[in-house]
Amino acid sequence: MPEALDKLTGTRSDAERQARVDLAAALRLAVANGFHEGIDNHFTLATPGNPDSFLLNPYGLHWSEVRASDLLEVDFDGNVIAGSGFPDRTAVCIHGPIHKRGFACVLHTHMPFATALTQLEDMTLEMIGQTALGFHGGVAYDYAYDGLALDMVEGERMAEIMGNKPVLMLANHGVIVCGKSVADAFNSLYFLERACQTQILAMSTGKPMRRVSREVTEKTRRQFGHLLLPDGRNAHDYHFAALKRLLDRREPDYAD
Repeated sequence: MPEALDKLTGTRSDAERQARVDLAAALRLAVANGFHEGIDNHFTLATPGNPDSFLLNPYGLHWSEVRASDLLEVDFDGNVIAGSGFPDRTAVCIHGPIHKRGFACVLHTHMPFATALTQLEDMTLEMIGQTALGFHGGVAYDYAYDGLALDMVEGERMAEIMGNKPVLMLANHGVIVCGKSVADAFNSLYFLERACQTQILAMSTGKPMRRVSREVTEKTRRQFGHLLLPDGRNAHDYHFAALKRLLDRREPDYAD
């Protein structure tokens, strides 16, 4: 996609250009999959070459219109380093503390099925389906909803609960999913919503759920964790590349 990348100006490196393209793609793909809430929620990515800042979708743009060049670069206090517009305060307060703990990509959504699960008294992601088993041991739970996250103390509290787990279920709120890259995080976001969807469908029957033994649960999680393809790449890289090809045909301006 060299022509699209060449339209990005004022960036420090090819790595930042690619980072912007990938993050913009994730925002568009969230719309395509029904994960978004218009102009609300936020996706961020650590800025390549600058450990003290991250890329963020600016507040006020619908996710379906965000382009790579629209993304803001902000520091951990929410000051805009590059770009036009301003950040959502909750994005700075939630994402900054998590990035400081080493996660490269942080995705926060109120996607329907995951959020529906967080509205139940018991919001546990049950290990009852193959997709859910991929998350075994990787989900943290925050049961203390206290309104909008408008201060750093609340973001630090969330990050502390999350620890090194890539998923945080937020009671009465939504979900945070992290990864080593946009491809890694978006793949987890996609399959987390699928796991929550099938769990809610199973629960809606009112019939007993078929449990998986602990031994098989742990075995399957290990298999997911070591699933490399013959060329050494991860499945999430192939998945995200395929999704981006769909965007290239349908709405290529995301990379502008």
